[in-house]
Amino acid sequence: MTTPTASAERLSERRFFTGLALAILAVVFVGFSRGFYLRAFFPDHPAPPEPFFAVHGIVYTAWIVLLLTQARLVARGRLEMHRRLGIFGAVLAVAMVVLGTIGALIAARRPGGFVEVPVPPLQFLAVPIFEMVLFPAFVAIGLANRRDPQAHKRWMVLATVGILTAAVARIPIIDRLGPPAYFAGVDLFILALAVWDFRTLGRLHPATLWGGLVLIASQPLRLVVSGTEGWLTFARWVTGLLGPQAL
Repeated sequence: MTTPTASAERLSERRFFTGLALAILAVVFVGFSRGFYLRAFFPDHPAPPEPFFAVHGIVYTAWIVLLLTQARLVARGRLEMHRRLGIFGAVLAVAMVVLGTIGALIAARRPGGFVEVPVPPLQFLAVPIFEMVLFPAFVAIGLANRRDPQAHKRWMVLATVGILTAAVARIPIIDRLGPPAYFAGVDLFILALAVWDFRTLGRLHPATLWGGLVLIASQPLRLVVSGTEGWLTFARWVTGLLGPQAL
């Protein structure tokens, strides 16, 4: 029998994860508003004209919308639909890794680099490349834990949080502050999840602990790696594999 306290706790949890998904959606919208979502209102914005990036944007937006949809389905008790959409999410995640990797390489080798990000493109390439390693790993762990709702939802949220750097890096004012500020914006979501854990569990959930630690530890590692001659040599080589048509 469900007690009023248990019902209130479930409602509070559903509101939290829905709110977190909405906050993620808001960051993505603000970050890419000038270059993608509201492009018509910013005709002078140096957004890439390639059709590839339109597809890239649509697919990544679909993932963020799916995260919010899944949270709402759980909140409404529509678990069967949630599971069905999970299959679509797995396919979408694979497409995101492919498109994200190609998009990062294209951006790293074009003259304008990563639009709105004032960091040398070959160096900044380390940021999305790390993300394209961690994102599928976190999604895979989340899917493997799909019968453990608490672990599942945290891994999927952390997988999404881990790819927010590009959006945070394009938010006005923050875009001028450099990678440490970009990462700090991402870490606020990890902090929110940690606070929620302590409030509801009295401790960090293992998914929050290990997933959060990996994400946070990877951030200074990216900065260190990106400035090495070994990384720059690799970046020049891998971007050269695209051929001149990618410019």
